[in-house]
Amino acid sequence: MDFSLSDDQSMMQDITQRFISQEYDFDTRQKLIQTELGYSQDMWQTFAEMGWLALPIEEKFDGLGGSIIDTMLLQIELGKGLIVEPFFATVMLSASLINKVASDDIKQQWLPKIAAGEAKFALAYAEQNSSFDLSQCTTTATKADDGYLIQGQKCVVLGAPSADRLLVTANTDSGLGIFMIDPMAPGVALNNYATNDGHRAAQVTFDQVKVNTAQRLDTGENAQKALDDTIEEAIVVLAAEALGIMQKLLTATSEHLHTRQQFGRKIGEFQVLQHRVADMFMAQESAQSMLYFAALKVASGATDKNRATAMLKVKLAQTSRLVGQSAVQLHGGMGITDELNVGHYFKRLCCINALMGSSDQHMQRLLNDAA
Repeated sequence: MDFSLSDDQSMMQDITQRFISQEYDFDTRQKLIQTELGYSQDMWQTFAEMGWLALPIEEKFDGLGGSIIDTMLLQIELGKGLIVEPFFATVMLSASLINKVASDDIKQQWLPKIAAGEAKFALAYAEQNSSFDLSQCTTTATKADDGYLIQGQKCVVLGAPSADRLLVTANTDSGLGIFMIDPMAPGVALNNYATNDGHRAAQVTFDQVKVNTAQRLDTGENAQKALDDTIEEAIVVLAAEALGIMQKLLTATSEHLHTRQQFGRKIGEFQVLQHRVADMFMAQESAQSMLYFAALKVASGATDKNRATAMLKVKLAQTSRLVGQSAVQLHGGMGITDELNVGHYFKRLCCINALMGSSDQHMQRLLNDAA
C-alpha cells in the first residue's frame, strides 16, 4: 500500500510547519488563552486565508474539497502548535455534519461563511449520562404549531462560547433529529468555562426553545448515520492531533537529554534514559500506524470503520499516556511547570483521550462487536 504524499499534501504540510514554528509559538498561545475570547480572531482569519477552514468543504460551497486524509495531515501539524482556535468544533464537527444532513440552501448559506472565517459553529450532542452512547439522547424536540420545542441539556459543547449557531441533537417522534439553533435565542442558556487544556466549552440548557421546521436539518436514520459518520471522522482527526503532539514531545525530550548535564555528563548518555526515549519512539510509531489504518478505513467508507476507530482510540490512550508521562518525567521538576510547554502538551493528550469516548468505552465497543 502506497503511503507517500502527493505534491499538494507535502506542500500543505511544509507551509503549516513553517507557520506554526514562526507565528504560533508557545508564548503566543499562552497569551491567547488568558484573553476573554480565549483565542485570536485575527489568527482565525489567517487560518481562513490559508485555506485550512475550507479544506474539507466541497468546492461548490467555496471549499477545497479535501479528504479526511488531507485533514488528518493538517491536524498533525496543528497539534504541534497546540492551537486553541475552534477549528475542531467548527470545521471537523459542525461543517462535516452540515455537509451530510443539511439542504443545499442551508449549505450555501453557511458553508461559505465557515470557509471564509465569518461563522463559527458548535455541535451539542454529549449528555451527562450518555457514556458516549449516541443513541442515549434525553433532549427532546416536541412538535408545536409549525415547529418544535427543544427541552434538555448538553455538556462539554466545544466552541459554544463563541459559536454563531449550535447544531443540537434531540429526540423527535421520528427518531433522532438535528437542529440548528441560535445560541442567543430565548430559552437557551450557556454556562461557559475554560477546559483544562486551554480550550473553551459550555454546558448548554434548552428550556422550551422554539424552532421552526427550517431549523430541522434531518431526522431518523439519516440523521443518526450522519452523526455516527461525523464522530468517526472526528476521532481520526483528534488522533492526528495527538500524533503531532507526541512527535513534538519526542523531539523536545530528545533535545533536552542532549543538552541537560548531570554528574558531569549529558543525561542522554545514560543508557536507561536512551531506552526510555526508544520506548517513546516505538509508541509514537505504533500510534501512527494505527492512525493511518483507521483513516484509510474511514476514507473508503468501509463497513468496519467503526471498529477501526475504536481500535485507534484504545491504542491512542496507551501510547499517548506512555509518551506524555515519559516526557514529563524525563524533563524533571520543570516538566510539570506552567512555564514549560511539555506539561501543556500532556494536558491536551489527556483531554483528547477523554473526547469522543474513553478507551474503556471503545474497548467495550470492540468486545460487543466480537460477542
